[in-house]
Amino acid sequence: MRPGRRLSLPEFVALMALLFATVAFSTDAMLPGFPRIAAELTPEAVNRVQLMVAAFMLGLGLGTLFAGPLSDSYGRKAVVTAGLGIYMAGALLAWLAQSLELVLAARVLQGLGAAGPRIAPMAMVRDLYEGRKMAQILSFITTVFMLVPALAPLAGAGIIGLWGWRAIFAAFAVFALVGGLWLNLRQPETLPPEKRRPFRPALIRASVREIVANPHVRRYTLVLTLGFAVLVALLSSTQQIYDITFGRGESFALWFALTAVLASSGTMLNAALVMRLGMRRLTRAAFAFQTLFTLAFLALLTSGALPGAAAFPAWFLWSFSIFFLAGLSFGNLTALALQPMGHVAGTAASVVSAVSTIFAVFVAAPIGLAFDGTPVPLLSGALVCAGLGWLLMRGSRDYEAEQAG
Repeated sequence: MRPGRRLSLPEFVALMALLFATVAFSTDAMLPGFPRIAAELTPEAVNRVQLMVAAFMLGLGLGTLFAGPLSDSYGRKAVVTAGLGIYMAGALLAWLAQSLELVLAARVLQGLGAAGPRIAPMAMVRDLYEGRKMAQILSFITTVFMLVPALAPLAGAGIIGLWGWRAIFAAFAVFALVGGLWLNLRQPETLPPEKRRPFRPALIRASVREIVANPHVRRYTLVLTLGFAVLVALLSSTQQIYDITFGRGESFALWFALTAVLASSGTMLNAALVMRLGMRRLTRAAFAFQTLFTLAFLALLTSGALPGAAAFPAWFLWSFSIFFLAGLSFGNLTALALQPMGHVAGTAASVVSAVSTIFAVFVAAPIGLAFDGTPVPLLSGALVCAGLGWLLMRGSRDYEAEQAG
């Protein structure tokens, strides 16, 4: 392929979605194996198995601090390729680990590596698109990407059923290998050498200061953190809620797949509406609905007004709404945060993703560990996060209009 030639939009979207999906596959495919992992590695404290999600997310957040600046200096493809190599090393270590602590360390290493295919593709999108068009492309990518959460638990359950829970780490390595080969064989580099920034601490510090000083970046990153915290807390707790609370552990993978398939409509709806209604309006509506729906479900559940037969359908609708509203808002929030930072897109993507991921983990982990056999701790934490996000979105302003004025 000639340097600089763009892929067709469908292939570009599919490739970016596959690379983005490294994160989703690394978390969702593990969920059906939690009971077996807990029984083998931490039978005395089964809630600790949830830390496999948090450990991966922590490594991901730390890795994003470096992935963006490195991609601004050495190009997007080199960072993705190196990240996938680190990710595969972490998968091998987890496959061999004989204790939960070593598995958690391997998961942190996997997260560090996954930062490459998470951040550099985001910067690639920003290299080629901006504004509402960027948000629309991110929505298209997320729509395809949502197929992975739909299929990952089913694939994970099949792999674990045939070869045991350790085999899932071999599947992670194969997934990364496919993504790396596709990228290097088909996608041209989007950041030409003349636009790269030297990897110098002073320049990076200056870029980070500029990013952090921007009020739009700060606000939308905080809202993204709150939304992401709800999603991580849900992912950490959902298998136990299906199994322990509702006695549906055997069918968990099917319910989770149905949730992800239905929730992909959120990103499709955003792609259809964002050019007309704008990113801020859609995101504000998403957080408002999430707050009100969570409040209503929590009130019905704790007051005893919810009939027993309605508890599971209500839970399914609520968990679906979290994924749906994430699809309706996360791409918009990312685009809003990156919009003023096109000249340092890689570093900005790193800062936004690192802050939102690391702080989301610290918010979500206590919520997940508070699981008491009911969804109440999860709903309570989600209500606080969604409510704060709604308030922040109500006070947000339009960057483009501000610049024009």
